[in-house]
Amino acid sequence: MKGLPICCFISRQHKHPSKRSEETMENPQLMSNSGCSENLNQAANIIVNHDFSNGLHSWHTNCCNGFVVSAECGDRGKPLSSLRSSGNYAVVTNRTKCWQGLEQDITSRVLPGSTYSVSACVGVSGPLSGSTDVLATLKLENHGSATSYMLIGKTSVSKEKWEIVEGTFSLLAVPERLVFYLEGPSPGVELLIDSVVISCPSSSESESASIGAGDDNIIINPKFEDGLNNWSGRGCKVALHDSMADGKIVPQSGKAFASATERTQNWNGIQQEITGRVQRKLAYSVAAVVRIFGNNVTAATVQATLWVQTPGRNDQYVGIANVQATDKDWVQLQGKFLLNGSPSKVVIYLEGPPPGTDLLVNSLVVKHAEKTPPSPAPVIENPDFGVNIITNSQLDDSTNGWFPLGNCNLSVGSGSPHILPPMARASLGVHEPLSGRYIHVKNRTQTWMGPAQMITDKVKLFLTYQVSAWVRIGSGANGPENVNVALGVDNQWVNGGQVEINDDRWHEIGGSFRIEKQPSKVMVYIQGPGAGVDLMVAGVQIFPVNREARFKYLRHQADKIRKRDIVLKFSGAGSSSLPGTNVKVVQTQNSFPIGSCMSRTNIDNEDFINFFVKNFNWAVFGNELKWYWTEPQQGNLNYKDADDMVALCQKHNIETRGHCIFWEVQATVQQWIQALNKDDLMKAVQNRLTDLLTRYKGKFKHYDVNNEMLHGSYYQDRLGKDIRANMFKTANQLDPSATLFVNDYHIEDGCDTRSCPERYIEHILDLQEQGAPVGGIGIQGHIDNPVGPVVCTALDKLGILGLPIWFTELDVSSINEHVRGEDLEVMLREAFAHPAVEGVMLWGFWELFMSRDNAHLVNAEGDVNETGKRFLALKHEWLSHARGQVDVQGQFNFRGFHGKYAVEIDTPSKKIVKTFIVDKGDTPLVVPVEL
Repeated sequence: MKGLPICCFISRQHKHPSKRSEETMENPQLMSNSGCSENLNQAANIIVNHDFSNGLHSWHTNCCNGFVVSAECGDRGKPLSSLRSSGNYAVVTNRTKCWQGLEQDITSRVLPGSTYSVSACVGVSGPLSGSTDVLATLKLENHGSATSYMLIGKTSVSKEKWEIVEGTFSLLAVPERLVFYLEGPSPGVELLIDSVVISCPSSSESESASIGAGDDNIIINPKFEDGLNNWSGRGCKVALHDSMADGKIVPQSGKAFASATERTQNWNGIQQEITGRVQRKLAYSVAAVVRIFGNNVTAATVQATLWVQTPGRNDQYVGIANVQATDKDWVQLQGKFLLNGSPSKVVIYLEGPPPGTDLLVNSLVVKHAEKTPPSPAPVIENPDFGVNIITNSQLDDSTNGWFPLGNCNLSVGSGSPHILPPMARASLGVHEPLSGRYIHVKNRTQTWMGPAQMITDKVKLFLTYQVSAWVRIGSGANGPENVNVALGVDNQWVNGGQVEINDDRWHEIGGSFRIEKQPSKVMVYIQGPGAGVDLMVAGVQIFPVNREARFKYLRHQADKIRKRDIVLKFSGAGSSSLPGTNVKVVQTQNSFPIGSCMSRTNIDNEDFINFFVKNFNWAVFGNELKWYWTEPQQGNLNYKDADDMVALCQKHNIETRGHCIFWEVQATVQQWIQALNKDDLMKAVQNRLTDLLTRYKGKFKHYDVNNEMLHGSYYQDRLGKDIRANMFKTANQLDPSATLFVNDYHIEDGCDTRSCPERYIEHILDLQEQGAPVGGIGIQGHIDNPVGPVVCTALDKLGILGLPIWFTELDVSSINEHVRGEDLEVMLREAFAHPAVEGVMLWGFWELFMSRDNAHLVNAEGDVNETGKRFLALKHEWLSHARGQVDVQGQFNFRGFHGKYAVEIDTPSKKIVKTFIVDKGDTPLVVPVEL
């Protein structure tokens, strides 16, 4: 029975402070070990959150319930009022079996051969006369063998006394999963736990560091002061040096450095095993001092990588960080990593330069990463929302303030539009008409030539600026021409928006940008048509946009399309006496799909899963369904990772998107596929479709059939234009229940003419004309500094097709959590308020497990940051609750979001709770409630 799966429900009670029991305060002898946690040895304690000061973080109940009573809670109105510890304590309740209790996974914190002392302060409460035993137990799990248990110690406990359960244990080998837990009291008796300490008194200082408590370097011999001890070559040789190149290369610090030499592969390098010294669910910082030498290579990428082995799973390679190293100076490589699961082997190594080039390492430090304090919200004085920072935008003073970039000529013409472009008008509202004058750029000999203006002193950090202009091109173009508003920020190009022009009309450019680090020079310029083609520019506007000012409008729009009028109609025995009876309606779940990306490694982290299940109702797999993952070599199929993830989603009633069947970009196509001839490639494509869609028939609601067809054309180039439509047709035949999507990026931000809404519409119509059953439009949503009207304009254009639109890979990035949170809120509100959008998928949310830096909602070790708090606040806002009374017709009316509800009615004789679902609909929903 003890081997049952963990199926617990954890709740945290929050009570208002109340007066302590007078009996406890006046009769302290009732607590024979009051505050016993203070007496426990906490040195090198491997238990996380040992005193429950952080609630139940890192603890899990086993098929029962649990909560934490804080030091301030006082009398809870239960028999516990006479039983107090000096601080927080856990209460394990709703126990139906004696083995049910509280547990913590300690796999990665225990070393083989070491002796550990266990001391836990425990109590009991509830229907108990006399005493009962409380046991400290270890659960040992290994793949392919039965679970075993080890009793550490037990103690007899009676009500109104704290007792200590003590014992020791030592393991010759650490199992794949090692769980410590407290159990024992009879069913119905509450188990109380004040604190738990597991320490290794005999551990040396290095062993204490290895179990992860301190900030000590877990790398042994990090500066090669003990030669090459604990180091080895990864597919190559390693050597120790005090200097090289006739004394030109010497250590940056210390007396020696190491080289990885005779390298024949990029992955060859220097490595150290850190198994047992790295702890799961802890973030580690990595810093290495490196350079390269030899083979006439002056610069190359050096990367830090983890090689992780887990029993029963494929080897995992985790890229930590990389740096551009040179043969001239030492450089520092820095990064972070976190392990979700309990690996059997972990090796860190440095790799990267081309074969034949030596990789030099002066030092390597791996420490428990310090938590970065949250960044404060930026304080921006006088943001001047809506004020154009461009000088002489209307050209009232000829071209003063503007200068030609390159050897082109600027003059002023007339006849441009007098109204603001639509996207700017949506942000600014009422605005003075434009002058009708424009800058005419002639004698352009390079695409980058055009009008420019310096705006260095006008741009404020962390403000989001909207860009707007009218542009037109002259004659002489040989085809479509791109026109771009660009910014030169020191030596970096920043895209402010672009448009493709294939006629002689005026076109709107709309975009945005933000600068987060102080620049020394900022220049705006308009560029793009080919050499010899004239460029005309009018009404250039760059203004800081108050993005939150649009939220009121978006709330109103969301109310119209995501809510419905609801009539609860009560009937049955006693319904005639209901008028005037109190009614409470609580929405338990909004049905609008909000999901996230996950990876196979994430599901080994119970904290990740807890957040996911609580806050998302859809999932997409980052890599595990892609062809290069499921068939890395021809015929070598790997579906285990995807199977595990599908099973998890089904267990928690989470819907799934299939990403992706094919990927049109050549760089993502396996080498074995690229080596096939045309006939064999066609067979491989057919096999891929058959294998994947037959195996998972009915399990994925969506499929991205051929990812990023606007940016790649590998399969089309090899197999002909018909292949794209045929992929859709075959997928539909194999799994008719799945909605088939196109999916691409830069659709919504005005930054890429290859994937502007107009191009996307042409692409979709072309597929449909060939018979492809395109069922949905995927907008990836990897966006920088979003502005509502720009995003909404793209959605409006795509909405004409009448297909459901999903943001399929949404992420935003800012070094400031508050600004990042506003970016995310802009995107979520625009999606939620637009009638064509039917779902949003985040491209991850957990630090170190996202493709973009500074994009996470939850920090590596589980703390929700300011961005995450914004997300949770929106989720809360999109739940409808109502209170009132039954009217004389026996009805209760309210308006609420689509989703699941519970209604509670207090009748004179009893309290009745019923559940119901509100679906989409334009007419009021009448819900009969039978009493």
